[in-house]
Amino acid sequence: MTDEQLLFNYRLMQAEETLSDAKKMLKHRLSPRSIINRSYYAMFYSVLALFLKTGTAIKTSKHSGVISIFDRQFIRTGKIDKAYSRMLHKLFDTRQEGDYKEYVRLSYRDASDAVKQASEFIQTIKKYRN
Repeated sequence: MTDEQLLFNYRLMQAEETLSDAKKMLKHRLSPRSIINRSYYAMFYSVLALFLKTGTAIKTSKHSGVISIFDRQFIRTGKIDKAYSRMLHKLFDTRQEGDYKEYVRLSYRDASDAVKQASEFIQTIKKYRN
C-alpha cells in the first residue's frame, strides 16, 4: 500500500470516527452546536481523503479554500452531484455561525439534519475508495 493510500484510509477513518462521535452526541442529546461541528468536520475530513485519492493538489489550509477546490474539481466537472456542494456549504456556514457568532440558537432538528447529511456525504466520498 502506498503512502497516499495509507493517508487516504486514515482521513476516511477520521471522517467516520468524527461522524460516529456526532451520532453518539445526538443520541445523548448533547449540544446541537457540538453535533453540527463534528458533522461538518466529518465531511471536511472526507473531502481531504478525496483529494488524496484523486491526486488533487491543495495549497491552502483554509476551509473555504478547500471547499472551493472541491467545487471546482468535483462539482463543476460533474463528478459529484451539486447537492453535495450545497450540503457542505450549508454545514460550513452553520458551523461558522454556531462557533463564532453570538446568540445563535441551533436545534436538535438542525443537528439531526447535519448528521444525516454528513452520513450521506461520506458514503458518496467512499465510492472513490477503489
